[in-house]
Amino acid sequence: MYPKKVANDTALVLQSYLTYQAVRTIIEQLSETNPSLALWLSEYSSGNRVQDGEAYLQGLMQENKELMLRVLTVRAHLAETILDLLPSMVMAQIEQSNTEHRRQLLERLTRTAEPASTSVDDSSPPESEGKDAPD
Repeated sequence: MYPKKVANDTALVLQSYLTYQAVRTIIEQLSETNPSLALWLSEYSSGNRVQDGEAYLQGLMQENKELMLRVLTVRAHLAETILDLLPSMVMAQIEQSNTEHRRQLLERLTRTAEPASTSVDDSSPPESEGKDAPD
């Protein structure tokens, strides 16, 4: 296991996610103040995947430097707002999720199979049939 690599990869994913959230926030703000720019940013974002936040920002810098700077500012604000709370929230949610998954697994493993039908097949002849009856 490589905890440092996992932490680095997680940080990059979180950074891209915060970029995505910043873009959503800005589109929402712009829809009230500048609907045409909100539409442009929404269309630009749908064509340029935000999953790679850094590549998205590089492209946005070529198209609209002011919006790129605004995304950077909002992303930094979001990071400042949530990063203190995040470690404890992530741990609590993982523990809760793990507990629920373990509970479901235990229920599945301990679930008894439905008992087979104990009714006698009516189509089979009774044991007394076929035996010679006393005359």
